[in-house]
Parts: sequence; C-alpha cells; structure tokens
Amino acid sequence: MKQTAHLRSGWMLVVPLLSFIAVLFVVPIATMLWKGIYDAEVADLLPATTRSLALWSDEGKLPPAASLAALADDLRTLDRSGRVAELSFRMNRKRHGFRDLIERSAIRLRDEGTKLEDIDSRWSDPVSWQVLKQATEVITPDHLLNALDLDRMPDGSINRQDEGRRIYLRLLGRTILVAAIVTCICVVLGYPFAHILAAAKGKRRTVLLFVVLLPFWTSLLVRTTAWIVLLQRQGVINELLVSAGIIADRHRFALIYNFSGTIITMVYVLLPFFVLPLQAVMRGIPGQYVKAAASLGGSPIRVFQRIYLPMTMPGVAAGASLVFILSLGYYVTPALVGGRTGQLISNQIAFHIQSSLNWGLAAALGTILLALVAAMCLLLSRFAGQGRITP
Repeated sequence: MKQTAHLRSGWMLVVPLLSFIAVLFVVPIATMLWKGIYDAEVADLLPATTRSLALWSDEGKLPPAASLAALADDLRTLDRSGRVAELSFRMNRKRHGFRDLIERSAIRLRDEGTKLEDIDSRWSDPVSWQVLKQATEVITPDHLLNALDLDRMPDGSINRQDEGRRIYLRLLGRTILVAAIVTCICVVLGYPFAHILAAAKGKRRTVLLFVVLLPFWTSLLVRTTAWIVLLQRQGVINELLVSAGIIADRHRFALIYNFSGTIITMVYVLLPFFVLPLQAVMRGIPGQYVKAAASLGGSPIRVFQRIYLPMTMPGVAAGASLVFILSLGYYVTPALVGGRTGQLISNQIAFHIQSSLNWGLAAALGTILLALVAAMCLLLSRFAGQGRITP
C-alpha cells in the first residue's frame, strides 16, 4: 500500500512534464501531419457541389444535371458573400486557368437564366469536373504528392510534374547534402578539439570550455550577421587576403549569399553541438585502457583505431545526429547568408506559411522532413552502441 502511494506520488510529479510535452510537442506535430492530408477549404466553399459530386461515379461522362445546378447555386452564394476569389485562388492551385473560369462563371450566373455549359465550353468537359471533384475531397494526397514533385491527374493517375515545377525534391536533396557536409566538417574539426578539451585540466579546460560555450551567449541572428561582415567581398577575410598579397583585388572570394556561405556559417553555429556530447564521452573513458594497449606494444595509430575510436563512437553518433538533424531544419542562417543557391527546404516551408498561405503544402513538406529526421535517428542509433573495443 505504501509502495502504491509512492508510485502515485511519483507519477503526479511527472504529469506537468507529460502535459508540457503533449501540448508543445505532440499536438503541433500531430496537427502538422493531419494538415498535410486534410483540406476542406473547397468542400466548405461548395457544400452542395461536394455532396452531389460524391455520388458521381461515371467520371467518363458529365455529372448529372443536379451537380451542375448545385455548382451554380454555390457560385451564386459565394458571389453574394464576396468569397468567389477564395474559391478561384484555391482552384487555380489545382489546375491553371480555373481562376478565370470560376470568376467569369460567377459573374454570368447573376442572371438566373444562365446555365454553366453556356458560359464556357470547359463546363462541358468531364475533365474539368474530375478536377473539381478531386478538389472537394477532404482527405487528399495532393499536398504530399506536390511535395514530392508529383501530380495527380484528373483520371487519378500519378505523374511527375512539369520540369519547371520540380523544385521540392531538388531542394530536399540540397538540404540533405548541406546537412551531410556540415556534419562531416563538424566531425573533422570537432573530434580533435573535443579530445583536447577532454584531456585538459584546470584553467586550460576552463578557457577551452569558454570558447565552446561563448556562441550560446549571443543571439543566432547576431552571430549570423557577424559572418556576413566577415565573408562579404569587401569583408574582413577578403581584405586580409588581399592585404597579404595572397589573392588579387579582382579575384576576391565569393563567400556569402551562396552555397559556401551557408556551409561556413552553419558549421560555426553547429560545431558546439558536436563537441559537447563527444567530450563528455571522452572524459568517461578510463586512461588505463590506452596506456595498457601502448604498454603491450600497440602503435599510437593502432591503439586509436582499436581502443579509443570505438569507445568514442557513442559520442560521435550523438554529436553527429544532433548536427545533422538541426541542419535539416535550419532556417535563419540559409535565409540570411544562403542567397539563391543556399536556400534549403525550410525556407520553402516558411514561404508557404507566410507568403503563399498554402499551409497544406507547408505541412506536407514538414512531414517529409520529419520522416527524414526519424529515419536518421533510427540509422544513427545503430552506432550508439558501438562503444566496444574490437579485438
């Protein structure tokens, strides 16, 4: 009985944390996943048409007259409430040319005797009605398909989008490439520094730790802006190189507003996230192991390969996973220093949320990014347990 009371008290202490995680982590992610497949905008604007087209099965022919009358009634209702532009804007995303068709039809339907098929020949084409029926579907794969540069045709088949519209897979590939490059550079630069930090003692360790933690005491925006000053053509780095005679004035490096500017700045920002977990693992490795291996005749390289490196792999995996996952979703740095060639998928997500207001596509892109992060976590977790000494 006493043990049960202690257990209940323990759970009561955890409830605030679980509530915090549910409200600020689980609910937003679940909402994003749902928004990526749920789109009731057109169905809400055309309720009668949605109900009528749901009963239309022979999509090779025009829908029944009741569907045409339902659409005409819905368009008149939208015209009276001033919401025709909402429908035309939304339908034009689905198929180019629908904006003009919807708006012109709504104007002509102010005359009660006008029929849809007399306004525009496209209303006599079953393809237009197939597009409209797809747009009225509340649960739809269209946003996810669009995020993968695919398109659902009026007949239900799935094809690749036109060459000029295929941007998301290319951006996704660039995002993964940038994350991989940044992670590799952080591993190369961070491993020896983490070893020096783990082996340091006293004031030397304090100074090195101060160097690692110093970036966290400054705003990310301020740090990124400082790199703009350093990397621009008339910036500090180019001025030093020109002054030293290493490069000519006309051959100044383009280090900002491009792919390289994104890489340099992201490495600087994310390097501490690799160093800190790795040095913590290194400090926990008993020094006797390395000394014993050396006393048995092992060369420094062999001792490192067989003893030290395997025991630091959990730290490498933890640091690399942190850097890679953070790189996948980075937004501020590519937006400020990336230029045209340094933009990542996160910038497109922000664009659709803030500018185009296509939240469904933004949610679909976020869902794909979340799936990538989950896959990388599963992959990197396989290395987390490789802290064993190889024979």
